[in-house]
Amino acid sequence: MTPNEKSSLFAIRRRDLELAALALAATALLAPRRGIAANMLERSWDELTGELKDLPDDAREAAAYFLGMESYVFGYPLVMMDVTRDVLTAAPAPNADGTAAPINQLAKMPTYVSPDFKNVVRISLNSLWTTGWLDLENDPIVLSVPDTKDRYYVFSIMNMWTDVFGSAGKRTTGTSPGHFLIVGPNWKGTAPADIKETFRSSTRYAWALGQTQANGPEDFAAVNAIQAGYKLTPLSAWGKSYTPPKKVRVNGKVDVKITPPDQVAQMDAGTFFNRLATAMKDNPPYAEDTRALKRLHRLGIEPGKPFDISKVDRGIAAGLQKAVKEVQIKMAEGVTKLKNVNGWINMVNLGRYGTDYNTRAGVAYMGLGADMCEDTVYPTAYVDGDGHLFDSANAYVMRFEKDQLPPTNGTWSVSQYKGNFYERNILDRYAIAPWMPLQFNPDGSLDIYLQATSPGKDKESNWLPTPLGQFNLTLRNYFPERAAYDGSYKIPPVKKMA
Repeated sequence: MTPNEKSSLFAIRRRDLELAALALAATALLAPRRGIAANMLERSWDELTGELKDLPDDAREAAAYFLGMESYVFGYPLVMMDVTRDVLTAAPAPNADGTAAPINQLAKMPTYVSPDFKNVVRISLNSLWTTGWLDLENDPIVLSVPDTKDRYYVFSIMNMWTDVFGSAGKRTTGTSPGHFLIVGPNWKGTAPADIKETFRSSTRYAWALGQTQANGPEDFAAVNAIQAGYKLTPLSAWGKSYTPPKKVRVNGKVDVKITPPDQVAQMDAGTFFNRLATAMKDNPPYAEDTRALKRLHRLGIEPGKPFDISKVDRGIAAGLQKAVKEVQIKMAEGVTKLKNVNGWINMVNLGRYGTDYNTRAGVAYMGLGADMCEDTVYPTAYVDGDGHLFDSANAYVMRFEKDQLPPTNGTWSVSQYKGNFYERNILDRYAIAPWMPLQFNPDGSLDIYLQATSPGKDKESNWLPTPLGQFNLTLRNYFPERAAYDGSYKIPPVKKMA
C-alpha cells in the first residue's frame, strides 16, 4: 500500500477537509470574515498559534470541524477497544459460548461463532477463538499454551491502540508447549526461567486474541482439548496452585445489549471525546503522536482529564458535532472506495500502524483485532471484477485456476458479510474453506458460487449463499506465504454470471 492509498482510507484527505471546513465557514453571517477562515485553512494547521476561542465565529467553527475530524480518526481505535473491553468482560465467569469472560480470564468458543454474534466486527469462521482481556497495571500475566501437535494456532496480543506487540503461534514460536509473559508499560523485573518469551504492552490494558484451526464440526473435540490447555496466570501466582476467581463483580453500567460498534457510532462529540480523553489516562498515546495531541489540546481535550463539551465555546462545540457526524459517514462509505486489484482490497500494514491513523481507524472500523500480515491477511471485496458493487440480485462465480489457490502455510477461506457481520442463510454456511468437500473442475480449477439461491444440486458443495441486498467478501489467509502480501499473488476477480 502506497502512502497515497493509506491517506485516502476514508477519502478524508487534507484538501477535502479544508474545502469542507471552508464551506462550513461560508455559511456564517459575517461574510467579510470568510477570508480569514480561507487563509487560515490554507496554512499548515500545526503552525497556527493562539486559542481557537479567539478566532472569529466562522473560523472558530471551521477550525473545530477540521481538527475534530482528524482527532476522531486518531482516537477511534482506542474508543472502540475501550467499549469492546467493557462489553466482553461484563460477565461474572467465562460464558459457556465463549463470547465473554472477566478481565484476566479466557473466553473459549467451543464451536464456530454464531452468525448472530455482533460484538466484534468481521469475526472469522476458520478457527475456534480463545480470547482474553488483560489488566496489566498491578501484575503481569503468563499465557500458557499446550502442544498443538503441529496444528496451526496464533495468539496476537495487542495494546489498546490496536498495535500488535506480541505474536505466539506456529509461525513465530512453534507448536510445542510454552509460557509467555505479558507485562505492562511500567513493569520492572526478571522473567522466570521457564518463560519462553516476554511481550511488553505500552498500555495498561491489552487484548489476547487466539485462534486455533478447526476443520469443521468433526474437528471441534480435538480443538477443544487444545483450548483446555490455554491458561492465564498472574505472575504473582506463577509456580503455585492457581484458580481464577469466580463470580467476579460485573459493572452494571455497561450496556451489553447494544454492540460496541453501534455504541460508538451512536456517540455524539461530547461522549466520544470524553471517552477518548479518559481512556488515555491508562492507555497513553505514543511519543510520535505529538501533532495529534496538539490538535486535541487546541480543542480543549487533554489525556486523562474529563472533557465536558457543555463548557466548551459554542462555535467549537458546533464544529465538533458536525465533524463527528461527517466522519462517521465517511468511514461507512470510504472503505468501499479504496484502490483494489481485481476488485480486492489488500491492506498489509496491519498491527503496526505508526502515525498512519487513517488505516488504523479503518481497520478498527471494519475488522477490529487484525493480526500482522505475516500471521493473517484479509483481502476484502465490495465490487466484482468490473467494479460494480455486489448485489444478491445477481449470481457470481470466483474461479481459482489450477495451482492458483491462495498461497498459504496454514489455511484460507472466503467469507460473506452483510455490512460487517454474517447473516443467516438456508445452508447455515458462511465461508468456503479447503477442508470442505469441494468439487474441482476436470482441469483442476475451483469455482466458488456466490448467490442468494441455489446454483443447482451439482454445484451446492461450492455454493456460498449471499445475504440479500449488497454484501461483501473477505478472503482470509492464515500464515500466508510472502506472495500473499507482497503483491505478487493476484486474487482472481469475482465475475457476474449471465
